[in-house]
Formats: sequence, C-alpha cells, structure tokens
Amino acid sequence: MTQDRIRDEWTKLVETVEKLRGPDGCPWDRQQTHESLKKYAIEETYEVVEAIECGDPDKIEDELGDMLLQVLLHAQIANEAGQFDVANVCKRIREKLWRRHPHVFADTEVSGVDDVLHNWEQIKRAEPGYEDRKSVLDGVPQSMPALMRAAKMSKKAARTGFDWPDVHAVFGKLDEETHELKEAIAGGDKSRIMDELGDVLFTVVNIARYEEIDPEEALRAMLDKFRARFSRIEDHARQTGRSIQDMSLDEMDGIWNEAKEI
Repeated sequence: MTQDRIRDEWTKLVETVEKLRGPDGCPWDRQQTHESLKKYAIEETYEVVEAIECGDPDKIEDELGDMLLQVLLHAQIANEAGQFDVANVCKRIREKLWRRHPHVFADTEVSGVDDVLHNWEQIKRAEPGYEDRKSVLDGVPQSMPALMRAAKMSKKAARTGFDWPDVHAVFGKLDEETHELKEAIAGGDKSRIMDELGDVLFTVVNIARYEEIDPEEALRAMLDKFRARFSRIEDHARQTGRSIQDMSLDEMDGIWNEAKEI
C-alpha cells in the first residue's frame, strides 16, 4: 500500500463522516453523542475479537472498519464542539508511541520484553495526569468486564511484590477460599456467599496469571466448548423426535461425554 493511497482513503473517510454529521447528512448520525455511542464502541470491539477468532481476513477487515468509524465519529463530535479533531487524536497517539518506545525512536537499549514493560510503566508515571493517581491500581477502568479487570489488577498488584511465592501457594489459597464458600453456602447468607464466591473467582484469576493464561480467553474457549457439546444433546433430542426436557440426565451426560471425546 502506497502512502498516497493511504492518505487518499483516509481523507475520503474523514470527509464521509463529516458529511454524515453535516446539515444535509444522516439524521441518525447527526443525533449521536459521546454518551449515545458508548455501547457501540463496546459492541464493535467484541465483533473485532470474534472476527479474529474466526480467522477470516475479510471479516477482520470489515470489523476493523466499523471500529475505526467509532473513532472518527467521536472525533467529529468533538471537532464540532471546538474541542479536538481527528488530527489531534492521531498526533497525540503518535507522540505517545514515540515517547513510550525510546528503544525504537531514541537511543535507549533494552534486553527484552521485560525491559520494555518496565520502561513503559516508568514513562507513564512521568506523564501529565499521572500525578493524580494515588494507587498503582488507578487507571484500571471500572467499566471493563470484571474478569478482565481482575486480571489487570492482579498483575499490577503483583508487580509491587504483593504476591504468592509460587502457583502452589495460590492453590493453597484456592482451597481456603473454596472451604469458606462451602461454609457460606451452608449458612445460607446470600451476601456472604457472593463475597466468598468473588474470592474464589479472583484466586482462580491469579492462577491464570501465574500460568500466563488470559482468564477471559480461557473462559471464552470453555464457553465455545460448552455450546458445541450442549448442541449435540439438542441435536440428539431432535433426531429422536423429543425435546431436550424429555431426556434423562443420564442420557444427556452420556452424549456430553461422547462429545468430549471428539
């Protein structure tokens, strides 16, 4: 792809979004605000992830375009309010990338990924706005899905030295938290059950961190397996002229176990 083609397509796209928001543009686009577009930013992000998991380049290209549209809409809305435009957005992220990659754009030397991450954190701490952060856990968005947020907070805390000595110690903590959850269930106090269940889930997240596994990805993969195996039970019910509610648990377990072998 030539630079001229990139510039040409970029300019056409920015002008298209500006036209959609203009007086003679689309009524739907014209009424959008930062607030109204929030849900679409989340939806488009997950659709990009799904496209990547499908491994279809055409689908990835399409979904990346939808994600880029969200960026341009927000930039156009801000431009109309006299706040910033898409050029400011591009300049800001470019300068950030240059600043946080001195091993690429300056003369800093690194020996590997660990050095890169260490430098990244140190550079972030020196940037404007960072002085408002009182905790190493500040900066983890509360709007993130809880599992992803737990993983990020766990990593940040561990980098300070607040961590178990090894994964075996984490399993010991899991045994402790599981026992406390069982006690809470036996007591029937829903508030305590929720509290103890949260402790169990967070401990599992820490096991994932030790094993360098993304817990969100692990759960997504498990849900895909669950869906496929459960579908086989539903297929069997249809093939035998029944609904799944007519099947016995033993029968469903048998088909489930068969699906596990595939």
